[in-house]
Amino acid sequence: MKNMAPFKTFVFRELSVEEMRRRAAEFADELHRRRSIRQFSPRHVPRVIIEEVVRAAGSAPSGANLQPWRFVVIGESEVKRRIREAAEGEERKFYGGRAPEKWLKALSPLGTNANKPFLEEAPWLIVVFAVMYGLNQRGDIEKHYYVKESVGIAVGILLTAIHQVGLCALPYTPHRMRFLNTILQRPNNEKPFVIIPVGYPATDAVVPNIYRKPLEEITQFL
Repeated sequence: MKNMAPFKTFVFRELSVEEMRRRAAEFADELHRRRSIRQFSPRHVPRVIIEEVVRAAGSAPSGANLQPWRFVVIGESEVKRRIREAAEGEERKFYGGRAPEKWLKALSPLGTNANKPFLEEAPWLIVVFAVMYGLNQRGDIEKHYYVKESVGIAVGILLTAIHQVGLCALPYTPHRMRFLNTILQRPNNEKPFVIIPVGYPATDAVVPNIYRKPLEEITQFL
């Protein structure tokens, strides 16, 4: 990492209360339109769009600013096919006996099963890895802090950015994901965190008719 001065002046752009209220309401309304989809169109999405949403995710705060994430972006059909095959192999084990009955019952309203065609249908897959620890030039381990929390925030920003540019996504986590290290040739200190297919929705895409808790049910003011 480049040597930089330890601090610099923070330039704060203050908004009026009216402007803050307007922006907050519009942003909340827009994000409530976001839905995870499982049916994608093969329609082309320019790589530059994906670069920019990943760049937005890379702005996330992280423990000690160590930025413990790696974004592997896949557009190659053969690589996507291999990921789908491996993921569906794990999912068949999950739905076929590995998952507790209560877990399957919780999933049943979403209509999910072991088949994951979206892993090939979406024009892009973004696989996010959590870098659990660093390695210096001598190969010594360097501790990373609050890795899961940091990567989780980055993924939230990534999903928001994808929606903001007018695309759809699905945060997808097979029960076991270490096959991604093998397929994508990632080192052992990187742990798969989530697979995110990105693209336009299929013309016949549907989503579950879910309920979102209202503000008063998820918030406490003291």
